[in-house]
Amino acid sequence: MTTASDPVVLPGSPSLAPLLARGALRSPFKRPRPGAAPPRTRLVLPGIRIGPARLAAYERVCGFPTGVDALPLTYPHVLGFPLAMRIMASREFPLPLLGLVHTSIEISQREALSPTAEYELAVGVRELVPHRRGTEAVVVTEARTGDRLVWESSSTYLARHRTPAGAAAAPPAADIRTALPARAEWRLGGDAGRRYAAVSGDRNPIHLHPLAARLFGFPRAIAHGMWTVARCLAEQPARAAVHLRAEFKAPVLLPGTVTYAADGGRFELRGGDRPHLTGETRPLAG
Repeated sequence: MTTASDPVVLPGSPSLAPLLARGALRSPFKRPRPGAAPPRTRLVLPGIRIGPARLAAYERVCGFPTGVDALPLTYPHVLGFPLAMRIMASREFPLPLLGLVHTSIEISQREALSPTAEYELAVGVRELVPHRRGTEAVVVTEARTGDRLVWESSSTYLARHRTPAGAAAAPPAADIRTALPARAEWRLGGDAGRRYAAVSGDRNPIHLHPLAARLFGFPRAIAHGMWTVARCLAEQPARAAVHLRAEFKAPVLLPGTVTYAADGGRFELRGGDRPHLTGETRPLAG
């Protein structure tokens, strides 16, 4: 990552609770502005071993089979999320942590990831991108085993704010794809956010309790976007080398009912005719 300074090597994964509190306290003092530079910090966490109990709990909550000799495609995101939070909660990160919306994720996995291997994770902010509704931060996570880059992701997080006339990026082209065939209907309990928070560590209050969610304009608690992706991927055939692109379109309110639809590598999660999530997986060329 050419914008990053020398990497900061961490002795252990930071705890998310104090990072959330720190980011929340700093949020009111941050004023997004055009031309702001991304933080140059790049955090590296070496010597990561997967805890089998935590992995199995994650697999059960997301619907993956347990005991498989390969990590779910989304699991390295969970491992790297505390590093991303440490950067986004810092003084150097120019966007307020409160109100950040995860809008998309792109993952490239080059080979099946063994749950018994040792990994090194690196996280940094690649760039800040103007958006018609504010500014998006592009957060990149890389996983290595030995000297091989085996997994990488690019997540976009949107901070909504007023934009100067003509400064924001053009709106996206209309999605004219036909609706995918429905495969299943899922009834989600009001505790779905708390259950995923317990296995992922992402305890953002909007996912945990309706009162907290109402403070941010939601009528009820909402499901984690990364849970919706993982739950859909659990229905897809697993591939060793795969590329994923997913976009979060609208929040999933809890409790609620959603429809999983898929055709080949394409998938989506709908509430009635409203898409909550659209995504696609394809084999990754060698």
